[in-house]
Amino acid sequence: MERTSLEIHLPDTYEEGKLYVVDSLNNLNKLNVCPDRPQHVLDEEEPAGGTGENTSGRSIRNQCLFFVTLILTLIVSLALVSFVIFLIIQTRNKMDQLSSRLISEKKTIEELKKMNTMILKHLNQSGITE
Repeated sequence: MERTSLEIHLPDTYEEGKLYVVDSLNNLNKLNVCPDRPQHVLDEEEPAGGTGENTSGRSIRNQCLFFVTLILTLIVSLALVSFVIFLIIQTRNKMDQLSSRLISEKKTIEELKKMNTMILKHLNQSGITE
């Protein structure tokens, strides 16, 4: 008999536990989804001649949010400008290297042309022709 009474009471406790967990999860979900809900409820319950503290609190919060957004935007803009300046400097360095290589290659080509003309003159003077 004792076993049957225990078996009967355990499912009831288990069901109550499940209901408590579901209710707790619903409350947690309401807090996460609607964090300002208690504020709206208080605003609706406040009489028409209220002190206006909720409005000033919201405006201060909006100003803080605006300034934080402004600061973050400025930081991101500064980072992007710094990156662009870095890319410009890197591009200038690469272009300088490339132009110096081209100048040195041009000098080498001119020397080869001079050597070619000297060889052709020497061949023409010695009488060996193609």
